[in-house]
Amino acid sequence: MPLRWTDIHEIAISLEEKFPEIDVLKIRFTDLWRWVQELPNFQDDPLHANEKILEAIQMAWLDERE
Repeated sequence: MPLRWTDIHEIAISLEEKFPEIDVLKIRFTDLWRWVQELPNFQDDPLHANEKILEAIQMAWLDERE
């Protein structure tokens, strides 16, 4: 099933699996935006992302790590 920007929790899990060494609190949203689009099952319009969505992904990723 393809991931979309609204699949916050699933994206966070995928990012944690792909980037376990990244300090989640120090990432730039431009990097996060790119990394999400590089996930193999991500299929959504890059322009549908905004700061609120990226922040939600970042916080879900932090929760996933803890």
